[in-house]
Amino acid sequence: MKIILPLLTVMLLAAGILTGCQSPKAMLPRESSAARAIRNNCYSLLHQLLTDEKDVSLLRFIKPEHTDVKNLVKRIAKTSGTGAKLLEAFAKDDPSIRLDDLRLPPGEQAVRDAIASTKQKELLGRTGDTFELTLLLTQAEALNYAAHLAEVAGENEPQPDRARALAGTSEDMKNLNHELFGLLLAKTKSPATN
Repeated sequence: MKIILPLLTVMLLAAGILTGCQSPKAMLPRESSAARAIRNNCYSLLHQLLTDEKDVSLLRFIKPEHTDVKNLVKRIAKTSGTGAKLLEAFAKDDPSIRLDDLRLPPGEQAVRDAIASTKQKELLGRTGDTFELTLLLTQAEALNYAAHLAEVAGENEPQPDRARALAGTSEDMKNLNHELFGLLLAKTKSPATN
């Protein structure tokens, strides 16, 4: 018994040294592989969308727009650019975040490519009020999708600061979409119903 007690003391002392004598650190919630996959896929899709949307205001150099539409589209572009940079900063600070994880089935990718081609032709082929209406409708779709991508990414983000930032991005997109809806509604009402 005399040998066992000192041996037990030495083992406990060694365990204390090996594990460190630090106070426990606040731990982030453990991220499951499924949550990480969803997060990275949403980050990637959102980054791709925001990167495309940040250039939408360049259409003003090709097609004239009314001031109210032009100003809203500029804000959409600026907010999208800010969101894309935010995601890039997240990925730079955390190597587990991937912005190239699109993982779309081939059929989905083909449909997206076809939609993008059709929208491009529609936007470039229209003028005046028809162009503005088409532009606003495409922006409504993009803002709605971006809001939901940011929301789902945030729900699967274990880091609280990043989750809050994604919730803010989602809210920004929802607010822009709400404003766009009001502008669209005002533009589609006939003068007799105003």
